[in-house]
Amino acid sequence: MSLNYQSVEDAELVTLAAEGRESAYRELLSRYERPVFSLIYRMVRNRTLAEDLAQEAFIRTFNAIDTYNPQYKFSSWIFKIANNLTIDHLRKRRVPTVSMHGAPDAVTPEAQARTSLVVQSPGESPEEYVQNRELAGQIEAAIGELREEYRVVVLLRHIEGHTYDEIARIMDIPLGTVKTYLHRARAELKLRLAEA
Repeated sequence: MSLNYQSVEDAELVTLAAEGRESAYRELLSRYERPVFSLIYRMVRNRTLAEDLAQEAFIRTFNAIDTYNPQYKFSSWIFKIANNLTIDHLRKRRVPTVSMHGAPDAVTPEAQARTSLVVQSPGESPEEYVQNRELAGQIEAAIGELREEYRVVVLLRHIEGHTYDEIARIMDIPLGTVKTYLHRARAELKLRLAEA
């Protein structure tokens, strides 16, 4: 008999997975494979590498599933594992980073809608649309020039939609540091865009 886990909360799925239920693992993977891949892909900008890192993030998550604290959101925990793994990799390799758009198939449709900087509006002229696309490219380039910590905070807050508290848990930094990083990142972006 196959159980339908689509309406089951993450914390309950984690408990079932920790008890060895393979179907619970599959449901968690189904829920988080695209968002985790998307976050990593935006950081490393290489599909194959992002797939490898995402797979490693899930292996680490599932190997440590019995250490999950249900006091926190599962999404924050898995994003923290993925973020730490990717940051460690970037520090070792120093690869080019960040694309606001990612690959067309890198995210779920809902996330794709959130990440698209420019969608042609009804009544918007083709010239206005092109100007908005150019601005989106300038914003993407400016974010790509931010230091790693600032890029991650901007992506987690403005692309993934995490709260400040969730970002603090994901990045394992104090809440005040999250706010400082966002403030500094926005100030740097403002300067870079003013110069463009």
